[in-house]
This record gives sequence, C-alpha cells and structure tokens, in this order.
Amino acid sequence: MDVDFKRAGAGDTDALIELMRALYAYDGTEFDERTHREALPHLLGDERLGRVWLIRGGAETVGYVVLTFGFSLEFGGRDALIDELFVRAESRGSGIGKRALEFVAAECRARGIAAVHLLVERSNVVAQSVYRKSGFRDHDRNVMTRRIEVG
Repeated sequence: MDVDFKRAGAGDTDALIELMRALYAYDGTEFDERTHREALPHLLGDERLGRVWLIRGGAETVGYVVLTFGFSLEFGGRDALIDELFVRAESRGSGIGKRALEFVAAECRARGIAAVHLLVERSNVVAQSVYRKSGFRDHDRNVMTRRIEVG
C-alpha cells in the first residue's frame, strides 16, 4: 500500500477525534473527548509544541501520528515523544506502522532532535515488537504521571 503523511490542521479535528477514540478503545483506556478537543488546537496551532500527521493509504485515512517536542539532559538536547500512533485494524500488518516510525525519525533528524521516545501498553506485544525492530529499546524504569490542575 502506498502511504503518505499529511500534516494535520484545524480542519482535521473531527477526523482526528474519531481516530483517537478508536485508539483508546483498542488500548482499553478511557477517552475524554472534551480534554482532547481542548488540547488539540494548541498542538495544531503551535509548531513549537509538536506535529500531527494523518497517515494516508491511497485516498483513505488509515491512521495518525502525534509527535511532541521536549528537551532532555540525559539524551543530549532536544527530544521528542511519539505521543500517539494509531493504524486502523484493517490496515495493520502491512508495514504502515514501520513506515510511520521511519517518517518520524526523519522528521526528528531534520529538526536536530537527539532522541525520540514512545509509550506502549504492556499488553500490546505486537506493537512492542514493531517498535523494537525499529530501534526502540526498553528502559528499566516505570513511567509515572501526576496530573496538574491548570487554571
């Protein structure tokens, strides 16, 4: 399947929300549409925060990928997080995820980003295998999160 990556804009919000809902259902995690609808315009409107791409297979949108930017002393400078990567069920197994990871690596390289990270559900062993084959490595660490009430 021929794949390309279309930079998402404000007009893609509804399509992204639909894909996000599918990702969260697949992962078995709670999807808070209100939070996503409030946060997405910030990311789509401020290039300093990151990038969002729709993954297109022919004329169809088959997934999306979100890359956010940060900085890490441990990794030597600018780093990034693949915040979300999703490929629709009917398109999985065709190499689209691998191509998305290669695309993101090239985007990071072009921006001088020294490391890219991602989070994956422990139960998603298929995705973990794809990520390992693409050069991602596990760290003997736990990711811990604290939500901060803003405003």
